[in-house]
Amino acid sequence: MHRFRAALFLSCLLACAPLLAQERVIPTENVRLDYAQVLSVEPVYQTLRATRTEQRCDEVPAVKPEPATREEESRWSKMVSSVKGWFGSDEASAPPVAPPASTVRTNCRAVPVEREFQRPIAYDVDYIYKGVKYRSRLAEDPGNRLRIRVSVVPYVTPMQPAASTP
Repeated sequence: MHRFRAALFLSCLLACAPLLAQERVIPTENVRLDYAQVLSVEPVYQTLRATRTEQRCDEVPAVKPEPATREEESRWSKMVSSVKGWFGSDEASAPPVAPPASTVRTNCRAVPVEREFQRPIAYDVDYIYKGVKYRSRLAEDPGNRLRIRVSVVPYVTPMQPAASTP
């Protein structure tokens, strides 16, 4: 008998539950795939800056030595003539001729050089589907047609809270 009463009470609760709880049914989403016509594609670039050190050389005119005075020339010529014959013939004993001083010398230094690189990181795509224009940022260029996901769900109004009486 107790089981019968418990079962009867439980069935009454289940029958009255929709009235008490007012549960909402969540509609399912209807999804299909379709294609949209691409109108334009604009790449979005990332700018990278890099600095590296390069060697730069400039040609600078060399400073010419000042000409020796007559007194210094005469001293030098006296010294050369005094030892001229000691080491062999006159030709061999002639002092070696110094190469002419260079009129240009190079000035090299390390210089930081900054470079800029740009690479596409995304694409802003304008497309049209069923007469309505859309814009999306995509990782790749889609080409002439864009595969899209179309979702249709009925609009359900939000539940209004019941007005409480004081």
